[in-house]
This record gives sequence, C-alpha cells and structure tokens, in this order.
Amino acid sequence: MRDRKLSLTALITLILTISQPIANLPPLFQVSQVLAQTPADRKAEADRLFQQGIEQFQISQFGAALQSWQQALIIYREIKDRLGEGQSLGNLGVAYKNLGDYAKAIEYQQQRLAITREIKDRQGEGTTLGNLGIAYKNLGDYAKAIEYQQQRLAITKEIKDRLGEGQSLANLGIAYSALGDYAKAIEYEQQGLTIIREIKNRLGEEQSLGNLGADYFALGDYSKAIEYQQQRLVIAREIEDRQGEGAALGNLGTVYFALGDYAKAIEYEQQSLAIARKIKARLGEGQSLSNLGNAYYALGDYAKAIEYEQQSLVIAREIKDLDGEGTNLNNLGLTFYKSGNLKEAEKILRAGIEVLESLRGRLGKNDSYKVSIFEEQARTYLILQEVLIAQNKTKEALEISERGRSRAFVELLTSRSSSKSAGQTSERPVDKPKISLLQQIAKQQNSTLVEYSIIYDDFNIQGKQETHESELYIWVIKPTGEVTFFRNVDLKPLWQKENTTFAKLVTTSRNSIGARGTAFRGINVSYNPNAPKAKNNLKRLHELLINPIADLLPKNSNDRVIFIPQSSLFLVPFAALQDADGKYLIEKHTILTSPSIQVLDLTHKQKQRIGTKPIEGKDTLIVGNPTMPFIAPKIGETPQQLIPLPGAELEAIAISKLLKTQPLVGNKATVSTVVQRLPQARFVHLATHGLFDDIQGLNSGIALTPSGKDDGLLTASEILDLKLNAELVVLSACDTGRGRLTGDGVIGLSRSLISAGVPSVLVSLWSVPDAPTALLMTEFYQNLQKNPDKAQALRQAMLTTMKKSPNPVNWAAFTLIGEAE
Repeated sequence: MRDRKLSLTALITLILTISQPIANLPPLFQVSQVLAQTPADRKAEADRLFQQGIEQFQISQFGAALQSWQQALIIYREIKDRLGEGQSLGNLGVAYKNLGDYAKAIEYQQQRLAITREIKDRQGEGTTLGNLGIAYKNLGDYAKAIEYQQQRLAITKEIKDRLGEGQSLANLGIAYSALGDYAKAIEYEQQGLTIIREIKNRLGEEQSLGNLGADYFALGDYSKAIEYQQQRLVIAREIEDRQGEGAALGNLGTVYFALGDYAKAIEYEQQSLAIARKIKARLGEGQSLSNLGNAYYALGDYAKAIEYEQQSLVIAREIKDLDGEGTNLNNLGLTFYKSGNLKEAEKILRAGIEVLESLRGRLGKNDSYKVSIFEEQARTYLILQEVLIAQNKTKEALEISERGRSRAFVELLTSRSSSKSAGQTSERPVDKPKISLLQQIAKQQNSTLVEYSIIYDDFNIQGKQETHESELYIWVIKPTGEVTFFRNVDLKPLWQKENTTFAKLVTTSRNSIGARGTAFRGINVSYNPNAPKAKNNLKRLHELLINPIADLLPKNSNDRVIFIPQSSLFLVPFAALQDADGKYLIEKHTILTSPSIQVLDLTHKQKQRIGTKPIEGKDTLIVGNPTMPFIAPKIGETPQQLIPLPGAELEAIAISKLLKTQPLVGNKATVSTVVQRLPQARFVHLATHGLFDDIQGLNSGIALTPSGKDDGLLTASEILDLKLNAELVVLSACDTGRGRLTGDGVIGLSRSLISAGVPSVLVSLWSVPDAPTALLMTEFYQNLQKNPDKAQALRQAMLTTMKKSPNPVNWAAFTLIGEAE
C-alpha cells in the first residue's frame, strides 16, 4: 500500500532484515588484537568498551553502543592503536546507518577507509567499501552502491577472501534489487550463494536464501518467495540463529500479507515478535509490531492497528530510530484518518513531517542525499493533504502540497543564494511555504499558477488491499492572489475501466504523436489531431488536467499560466493538450512550468541578481553540431559515436547571424572551451545531442567535442558545480527536460542549470526533429529581439512552426522553466 507506509514498511522490513551486508558486521565487530607496545591496561579498557558496544548494538541499544564506541575510539587514538581506531570508526558508521543518519555513517566509514589503506589492511578496506556501498544503497544512490561493492569484490578476489567475495556478490544483488533489476539481482545472489555453500558458511547461506526470497517477492513470485524464506527458516533454526529465525518468520508474514492471507500474516508476525522480545532485539520487535499494525489495518480493525503502531512508536523513540518513528507516525496518522478521527490524524501527521524533516536536516548541504531520502518521505505529505481537504482546509493543504515537493531543490537554491548575498555570514533558513508567500509569488510573477497533486488510496480488490490513483487535487492562484481549489477529478476510472494509469496515459499521449526518448533526431510518425478521445490521449489529458479549471484560466492569450506538475506530469506537453474542439492549449495561453511555486520565488531572485539586458552577440554562447563523442548505449556495451547533426549546425549558424556573433561548431565546440565560456555568457544556446539518465539523473548530459581529457559529455553533475550568470540557457537537444523523476522534481539538466544560477531554462521533453526545431528556434530568437518576454517568444514560435509542421512532435517538445522576463 504505497499510500500508507504500511506494506512498504513491511517490504523494507523484508529487504533490510535479510539484506544486511552478509558477514560485513562480524569483521567490523572483531576486537582488535593487543599490540606489543600498547599499555595493557588502556588497551584492555578500550577492548572492553568496544565489546560492550557490540553487545549493546545487538540488542538495538544504538545510543548506548555509540557512546561505548566513542569512548573506545578516544582510547585507541590515545594509545595510537590504528587498527582499533579504524574498527571503532567503522562500527560507529554502522550504528549511524541503523539510526538513519546516513551522512554520518558515510563520514565515519570514509575515515575508516583512509586508515585501512594507510595500514594496508586489505580485508578491512574491503569490508569498509562494502559498508559504504550499503549506506549509499540506503540513500538511494545505487550507482555509488554498485561502485563500492565492485571495488570490494575486486579486493576479495585479489586476497582470495572467498567469504568476502560471496558477501560482495550478495550485496551487489541487493543494489540491483533496489534498482528493480531483479534478474541481475538474482544472478548475483545465486553466485554469492554458490560460494557461501562452497565454504560451508551456514549463516551466510541462510541470509542469501532470504535475499533471494526478497527478490522473488519483488517479482510477485510469492510461491518462490515462500520457498526461499522457508529454507532460510530451516537453517536459522538448525544453527540457532534466533535473529535470522525471527527475520524469516517476519518475512513470511510479509509475503502472506501480500497474498491477502492476513490471518497467516498475523500468525507469522506474532512468532517473529516473540523471538524479538526473547532476544531483546528492540529494532526487530518494533518492526514486527508495525507489521502487525499493517495486517490489522488491512482487516479494517483500526483500533488494533493503532495499538500495535503505538507500541512500535514507543520502541522507535526509545532506541532513537528516527526513520522508524517517522514511519510509525505516518501509519498512525493514516489509520486515525481512516477511522474518522481527522484532528488526531492531522496532529500526528504534522509531527511525522517534523521528524522526517529533521532526518533531512542531518544530511547537511548534500543535495543528492536529500533527494534520495525524500522519495520515501513524500507519501506522508500526500496523506496530510487528504486529511486537511477532508476538513475543508484547502489552503493549508496547498501549503503541505508545496512543502512536500522540491524541498531539496529549494534548500539548495536558498543556500546558494545566501552565499552570493553581500555580507551574508550564515546560511539563511528556508522559509516554509505559507499561503501568504505563495500568493505573493503569484502577484510577483503576474501569472496564474496551477498546482497539481496526485492522491492515492487503498482499495480492497478481491480480498486484498491495493493502492491506486484516487483523485487529482488542483489549486489555482490568480495574479491577484485569489486561491481556488478543485478536487473532484476522479482518477479511479483510469485503472478501473481504461486499464491504465496517469503515467501510462502520459506515455501513450506522447507516443501517439511520435514523441520518443532517444539520443537521435529524426522522427516521422503520422498523427491525426481529429482522432476521437479514445485514440487521442492529448484530449484525454486535457479533460483531466485543464477542463476542471478552464474557467479559472485567463481569457487573454498573452497572460501567463505557470503549471506546477507532479511525478509523471512533468513529461506532459502542456502546449499540445487539446480541448474537445481540437484547439491546442498554446493557442489560448502563454505557458511555463516550474517544479514548485517556491522555486519561482528563487528564480525571480536569481533574475534580480543578474538583471536584464537586450540579447546581443558579445554576450552569447552558441554551440551547434560538435564533433560527436563515443557513448556506450548501455553499461558494459561498446561505445558508439553519436551521429552528426548537420541541421543543428545550420540552426546555430542561423541564430549566430541573427545575433551577430560566431558559433562554436565541429572541433571548436570542446567541453573545455564551452565550460570556460559559460560563466561569462548571458545567453547560451546548445544545439546538439542530449542524453537523459532516468536512474540517477545527474548523468544526463549534453554532447560536445571531446578534448583529450574528457569523454565529450557535459553532465548535469558537472553543471551543478558551475557558477553561471546567464539570463537564459536554451538546450536545443533531445530529452533535455527529462531525467530521474522524483518527489523533488526532475533530477537532470534543467535542475542543475537553475541551481548553477540560471533563472530561465528552455528544455525539450523528447527527441526533437531537425528542420522544425531549427525553424522554431530561429523564430524564438527573432521574437525575443522584439520582446524580452521569453514565454511569449516561445508561444509565437510554436504557433508559427505549427502552421508549417502541424504534428505537435515538431513544435510542442520545448518547455520554459523559471522566469518569463
């Protein structure tokens, strides 16, 4: 049940309980050997504290364990016991990981890594790399997780550490499982299991079987999931691993929950709970209690669900498990909401949000960490919106909708804005999006703001609880500051009658006009704008997104409308949405988009910093058709050279003549030259290939000419580190508006450019065709020379291109993000 962190909590319990880095912890927890020249009494005291920490950790007394290891660390440093110091640092990292403080976990593991390399402790180095991989996996940075596990795997093979090799393979399986590549996950897990069985490590075999059960569970193969968990259970009982036995029982409960057999799920969870209490595993006890609350919620027994969740909450607070506390508060809030106690639900959910935001606060200024962790937190904001709407608190719900999107982006922009302010000595705190601020932004933008929020709910389908799209909330803020809320957009027919979802509808609407996500231009697909709604999904999207609020939108086509999408709606070509008469939205309105309303306030501040100048040659950087780099289509495949784009070169030359400047084309358009000129340019136009990364986002890039020391790609990650002063950046390339879709918006090129200081970015939503794009861009700049309103310039360019190339694939790909003027 995605809407409630209940079944998701159960799934996390399933995966994390069985996916601890196999035997990663035992090496960390080995008491270091006495060094001959170390004072025996101090060494003995440090070792005692070290072992005490292990015992405290094993019964989930994480706070106490931290204190013991910190004291041990002080002594090890005092007596210059580098091995003990390193092991203490590693253990502290593991403890902070369990407490959900991943930034500190990584910090301590990095310190340990430095020591292991200094003293040439190859096994310790491998173990630390593995633990870093697990920490990054928990943050959702799966690329780094895989990178660290691969490094560990190489070391284990080098030193012939068969146990470590098996662990590394298993942990690679866990990382690929998190990516949703279950076939590869199972492949790695099976390789790891073979080694573990070869060396007769029964504990490792037990854990590997559990991991395989998790993979098959994720694939929906519940019979195999049960089979593997039962095998794990047999071994756990044979070797008297009570913790493993409890985990296997809890995971079986999770599988039966997914099968809708709630009685059996409760039976297994009760057995798991009994073991956790017996061995004083407080974390496991809390998880079992929460899973029991899960089952009783599904049965509609809200009183019992609340009882179990409250017990779990007490434990989470006792062991300082902030992540668990946030989950419990989320679950309790939803259960109180379903039971009709709206006031208590609101109170608890607001407390849950405070806990979640304190977790993000621990991540400091690390943007990628905040984006990753926010993915698991976003649902609490959605549930609170429902609770507030049920109480007719529509404006408060809008505040929460804003607070639940683009928070990492807002914090990043605020931080960078603060550092550029004259005389600023400390980082300015981020304002919470109160309704007065949102109204002020609408007035400041002199635009109509439209914010969407997709709401999910639990449905009983053939005796099982499932989560599906339920409603679409829409808020409209007029330039006067007047706020209107519309909630009666019923999304249930999408999956009940039309066999689709919002995300699939967006994809089919794009496909229907020939829009494709690819690094190569050149699309020619027939399109019928007069097709019935059943076949023309642009009309269906208009019906859902625009019809309910059409009377609230401005009548003057020159007045701006700024859409604030969510999730898959970021990929909607708003300009091409069609009303019942076949008229496109761009024909009626001037359109922009933004990840959130608060981001608009920050791009406005960026624009004030930069100021406005007429567009002219000396301030422009124009790139067209570089000498293309070699790019691997997929990881592990042979790199292939991207095809040249002669149309993009002609486009760059034509725009350069218009603006009286010289373009960088072919061999001149190197990465180093472009990066050197970017900070000085006020207007930037890049006509080349764009490549998007929908897994990490920051690997999305712009193709340029390789210059020896680089691969020819200017990535979103590299742009993020730049300080730009451009008023406008136009990415006239394929898919430059795409990337990784997250609760924080689209992680990709547009986000990085705005973060680097650019207030207005023009990007594409699909692979754009050469000739129509060249026409559209030339028209855009001609319009911009006459009128500094970028949104108006884009609208007129679209209307002109539409006359010559009617298919929306030829003119509707581009969207303006940020400031219009």
